[in-house]
Amino acid sequence: MGQPSAPRIDIRIHSDEAFAGGRSFDETGPYRVLNGRVHLRIDADQIAADGFYDRNAIQRVGEGRLAASGDIFLLMPAGPGRGNGTLLHEFVNRGNKRALQFFNNGLPGNRPRAEADAGNGWLMQQGYTLAAIAWQGDVLRGDQRLTAELPGFIDDRPTRIAAEFIVENETTRFLPLSTKIGTRSYPAASMDTTAARLTRRRYQASEREEISSGAWAFERIDGDPSGLAAGDLMAMEQAIVPCRRHIHLLDGFRPGWIYELEYDACDALALDMGFLLVSETVAFLRHHEGPENPLAGAVRHTIGWGRSQSGRAIRDFIWRGFNTDHRGRRVFDGMLPHISGAGKTNMNRFSNLVVAASRQHEDHLHPSDLFPFSYARTRDHLSGAEDAILRRPATDPLVIHTQTSSEYWHRRGSLVHTDTRGNDLPQPDRVRIYLWSSSQHWSDTRPARPVRGACRDHQNNIVTDPFFPGTLTLMRDWIVDDREPPPSLVPSRSDGSLVTVAEYRAAFPAIPGVILPAEANRLRLVDYGPAFPDGGAPVLPLGVTGDEYAVLVPAPDALGNDLPGLHSPLVAAPLATATGWSMRTRGHGHGTLFSFMGTLIPLPETVEEAVLTGDPRPAIVALYPTTEIYSAAVRAAAEQLLSQRFVNEVGCRRFIELADGYAGSLNLHRL
Repeated sequence: MGQPSAPRIDIRIHSDEAFAGGRSFDETGPYRVLNGRVHLRIDADQIAADGFYDRNAIQRVGEGRLAASGDIFLLMPAGPGRGNGTLLHEFVNRGNKRALQFFNNGLPGNRPRAEADAGNGWLMQQGYTLAAIAWQGDVLRGDQRLTAELPGFIDDRPTRIAAEFIVENETTRFLPLSTKIGTRSYPAASMDTTAARLTRRRYQASEREEISSGAWAFERIDGDPSGLAAGDLMAMEQAIVPCRRHIHLLDGFRPGWIYELEYDACDALALDMGFLLVSETVAFLRHHEGPENPLAGAVRHTIGWGRSQSGRAIRDFIWRGFNTDHRGRRVFDGMLPHISGAGKTNMNRFSNLVVAASRQHEDHLHPSDLFPFSYARTRDHLSGAEDAILRRPATDPLVIHTQTSSEYWHRRGSLVHTDTRGNDLPQPDRVRIYLWSSSQHWSDTRPARPVRGACRDHQNNIVTDPFFPGTLTLMRDWIVDDREPPPSLVPSRSDGSLVTVAEYRAAFPAIPGVILPAEANRLRLVDYGPAFPDGGAPVLPLGVTGDEYAVLVPAPDALGNDLPGLHSPLVAAPLATATGWSMRTRGHGHGTLFSFMGTLIPLPETVEEAVLTGDPRPAIVALYPTTEIYSAAVRAAAEQLLSQRFVNEVGCRRFIELADGYAGSLNLHRL
């Protein structure tokens, strides 16, 4: 018998056009933007990832091979040899591209072509080649998202799973079982509601209220829900359509309540194939020298970047061995997971990858946070297991892990750099971790006045995007020139900057009217049974023990801002108290943490205001008697970050410009 053929990568380019209207980016020159589809064929025994699930149960195609395909996006210098030899691959978030938005301050969007999409052009001026390959198999087409087609399982069978729904709008009556319109739902094996169970409760610990099987159905509502479809009487009609992928609650959902549906689902996907598609395609782009490779000869170094859900994907990708291709080569030299907290995707049969990681109030059924949490090897004191994210020295990448204050409160971020009891845990030499102090999980690159939404207080609007180019430069210097980044900047138990919530509450200033969190998002040992994560697991947890992992938070300073970490100039020269937590308002789970958001509480403007309100914090005019003094403080903080290599010249200038707008949003110039 002959040797098995190598995996086949077939990249089919559907469009190839000038980027940004043919604009030339300094010495790199103009760029081309390519969109297409990549197809993978591979034998099961050629998969190097030792954490791959159920490879022998996956549906096959011709010659018994596994197959997957996905959209591919490439943004590359038009001239041969004009780039810096570095491929920046974005692990897209729910199919959405965000690299140009965060690194270049470009417009958000999934089809970047125009000059406005390039933003300030920094990535192109530096000569980076950008790539994005679809990995998430449950993303549906629409809004120009990147989608992947993955196989199912030979032994597919109905499996009891659970779905959770929380709405903030009292008009909501029906939802896809995936909770998101843009995400594939696992269909119900039976539309008989008596074979399922729907409950609701006000808080996670509240007793569940059973909802009668006659009060809901597997169905959707078609038509214009407003009844105002441009005056078209026919379009104003609505139809209630039986549907195995939707739930319809006849009286509607109550905002802030937790609805939980248990049902028998089918049509599971081999979600691991998405990771394999990325791994083998990036290896192909890096190493293949034939004309079939649109980047042949252009890639010497590879860096992966992802944020939030896709940051968790990066950690899972590394842990489960996908950074090794079929020939045993390292795929990514460096990884930049951002705002992932201590989580991974932990994908398996019937995983819902679009669901956000579990937070205090919601999504506790989603197994986003399972040991190991840290890049360093440690022992789980609850289960006795020993493990680490980095466990393959030959192919593990360099890692720069960045997270905001919100990850400590909502996403158990302390476990990234502590053991499971909360003791400081030294990280491998190949790892750096930076806390972006007093900022929240989602930081808009388009500065705006803070809003409240479903929160008691205004949400945190501290801007952090100037850190992104600095972080990427640190990684590339580390890979190419062996120039190590600055030491990690994280809170620690040893210096008292990593504390319990009780210690945080005791140290936080007594700001009138502000309610502090009673606890962070706690984490208990969850038993998913012996089948998880090695294949075919039921999604419903078998049980939750009373044993907990230590979840700690950054200590506050006298203003309530984070004491440790990397301070942006907007925090180093504060006009407000900015936290990583935000409290839900009445009617929306009052008293619990709201999603991933932080809080912004402006300082008293004048000494008189501080006295009248009983605010113990200093007044803005006392800190900055003139706008010139404030601007000087911001400039000094920005220049210090520049000298430490955490921002570049562009980022330094942007922080200074942002400060003017930030001061304006708090009326500083009118004090």
